[in-house]
Amino acid sequence: MTAALPRSFTALAGSNLAAQSAEQLSLAAVPLVAVLALGAGPGEIGTLAAVQTLPFLLLSIPLGVLADRVSRRRLMAWAEGLRALSLIALIAMVATGQLSIAGLAILGFAGAVGTVGFSVAAPALVPALVPRELLGRANGRLELARSAAYAGGPALAGALVAWAGASAAFVIAAVLSAAAVALLWGLTEPVRAAAPARHPLLEIKDGAQFVWRQAYLRPMLLTGVAWNISWFVLQAAYVPYAVRALGLGAQAVGVTLAGYGAGMVVGALLASRVVGAMPFGRAIQLGPIVSVLAAAAMVATLVMPTGVLAALSFFLFGVGPIVWTITSTTLRQSITPDRMLGRVSSVFLTVNAGARPVGAALGGLVGAAWGEPACLWLALAGFVLQAWIILASSLNGLRGLPAPAH
Repeated sequence: MTAALPRSFTALAGSNLAAQSAEQLSLAAVPLVAVLALGAGPGEIGTLAAVQTLPFLLLSIPLGVLADRVSRRRLMAWAEGLRALSLIALIAMVATGQLSIAGLAILGFAGAVGTVGFSVAAPALVPALVPRELLGRANGRLELARSAAYAGGPALAGALVAWAGASAAFVIAAVLSAAAVALLWGLTEPVRAAAPARHPLLEIKDGAQFVWRQAYLRPMLLTGVAWNISWFVLQAAYVPYAVRALGLGAQAVGVTLAGYGAGMVVGALLASRVVGAMPFGRAIQLGPIVSVLAAAAMVATLVMPTGVLAALSFFLFGVGPIVWTITSTTLRQSITPDRMLGRVSSVFLTVNAGARPVGAALGGLVGAAWGEPACLWLALAGFVLQAWIILASSLNGLRGLPAPAH
């Protein structure tokens, strides 16, 4: 008989579902509102997107240090509360006719700060609530919620904005965010021993050194960097490529992109079976391998220009990496000492976030110089590199979860 996850984790999972849904709903609604209500163009939309990514680069590590010093539950509640307040302010802007690009950017930044705080503290809290042998199942539950929110958020936001106006999307997102806070306040977090007072820079250094020197974490970090650069090279080129080379209209492009969310949901549902069917190290390596197949399917559209292959590519990109996220997070939680779980999570979040604009800029430069097909080939090369990094690592011999490091 399979052991049940603790009730405290159920509260965390419910909060995570509400928070992820609020985030995806608001992220999808903001650019729609900017275009429909303010006539924003690509420049303004790009600015909004850039501002919303800044907190991941600037605040992940400071918030990771904080997560190792204070109650992680409380940090998540305050972070999600900040997002709820930013959404309430958005509702007020719409209701009073004061909507502006600058206002959307400022409140988007505040909401993203909440996302960072929640994202850094949640993985650090899970091992305190869940027995070690159930970490994989717990992470699968959390990633399934994220996948469902990712798949359904944009469609729901579009429908709400079209049918009921901008304020409706923000009202629902604010209610979901408030529900996430309420669930967190009802969660009981085990008491942790107080961390010794040290300079924050020394704590950051300890976390970064632990990741770099750890035989399993270092290749996972490098794999994540290569994956994110490659993914954003592909993202920079795909929409113009799909329209010009594949002959897809706006709706068809949206359908192909939706394959990513569908793949995430399928991958999250199958993750526990996949992990149980092979050595743990191989399960971690599966995601990067599937990403190579996905990139190859996209390159194959150069020979067979069809949206079906493009949709298959995005579906595989959803399936493989979600298994990677679940397994790699479980390994990270298993081997990282509790006292630095927040900092280690923040290192991964910061580095991955920093790789994204690099990939987007690289994709833009290569696409402008040699065209979108060159971006597809470059992305494939990058995905081959990230698979090689993880396949050549010490994860090859990992059959189960290792003992925590000291």
